[in-house]
Amino acid sequence: MPVLAAPRDRRYRAAGMSVSPEQARHIAQLARIAMPEEELERLVPELNNILGWVEQLGEVDTEGVEPLATVIEQKLRLRDDAVTDGDRRDDVLVNAPDAQHGFFAVPKVIE
Repeated sequence: MPVLAAPRDRRYRAAGMSVSPEQARHIAQLARIAMPEEELERLVPELNNILGWVEQLGEVDTEGVEPLATVIEQKLRLRDDAVTDGDRRDDVLVNAPDAQHGFFAVPKVIE
């Protein structure tokens, strides 16, 4: 069974992983989010529901399950790293409004 990392600050971990209004206020302060008191009261049950889902995920038996990045097997499509359309400077510079010495000429922006 995988072991979830324990939070650094133990005051966020009560029995059954729940968040109090004071802890929600502290979390909002750490995130630099100004929240009115009534919104904090509404947020506490939502945070507790999220923590409940996380707790359920921790109960899942993952013995013998290999870690994976995606649920569908994907292989990278690689191609040869070869220049296919190089040495076309003159063709590209035909579209430039102003070209000088083989480069795009642009107006000076710093005085």
